[in-house]
Amino acid sequence: PTMIRMLEDMTGVNAREIPLDDPETMGIFCSAAPLGLTDDDPIVGKTGTIGIPEFGTGFTRQMLVDTQPKGFDILVRLSGFSHGTDVWLGNAKDLIMSGTATVNQTVGCRDDIMLYLISRGMDAKLSFKIMESVRKGKVKRGGFQDGWVETMQEHGVPEWYITSLSKIAYLFPKAHAVAYVMMAFRIAWFKVHEPLAFYSAYFYRRSQKGGFDEGMMCHGIELVKKKLQEIKADEDSTAKDDDLFTTLEVCYEFYLRGFTFAPIDIYHS
Repeated sequence: PTMIRMLEDMTGVNAREIPLDDPETMGIFCSAAPLGLTDDDPIVGKTGTIGIPEFGTGFTRQMLVDTQPKGFDILVRLSGFSHGTDVWLGNAKDLIMSGTATVNQTVGCRDDIMLYLISRGMDAKLSFKIMESVRKGKVKRGGFQDGWVETMQEHGVPEWYITSLSKIAYLFPKAHAVAYVMMAFRIAWFKVHEPLAFYSAYFYRRSQKGGFDEGMMCHGIELVKKKLQEIKADEDSTAKDDDLFTTLEVCYEFYLRGFTFAPIDIYHS
């Protein structure tokens, strides 16, 4: 919220009026092309979401590469994957990559279970009970209650879906995922359409947490690239190094897009 307020103040754009289906913004979740970059850079990779909340880590960027989301609803499901426990790795990812299920057919948030079971004709109260047991990890720890599996099978719920439910330790609520993705998408819009405002706000927020190193970041892309490679190769990197790595990734992309830092100026800084 703080970053969005800064972006609004700098640009005069009302973030709440940003369309959540803006094609160019949606495009960065599948490619770096909307940023004017290619998808073959070893640091930026095949998406344009470096620095975007929810979708900026190496883990979530790989999730985007694996799923190639084309709509806001898919982003919500991916947010559920990343915030859940035992939801993506060893579960939904395997189902999607093997072609067993599409992203929309897998479980992303807790609400997905209840709504899906009701859509198969199951009793709403039972559907709710199964959802609650799965999302709290009760099913993973102690199995389904008597009759639940049989009821799901009688209503045509596939075995892969039932198996998937049995692996889940925790599930995110969908409303929470929607709120997070709305914020992320608005920030992504500024990254695409108001890039200097985006980088200014991002680096300011990072500087407040000690994640901005002027000596390393303001002297060209080669220095940034060298430090990124050093941290990546260091098996004993600290949490502080990892934090700096996150900022340097954004700084590297900033330079790639043709932007530079000006020296500190008392009248402009």
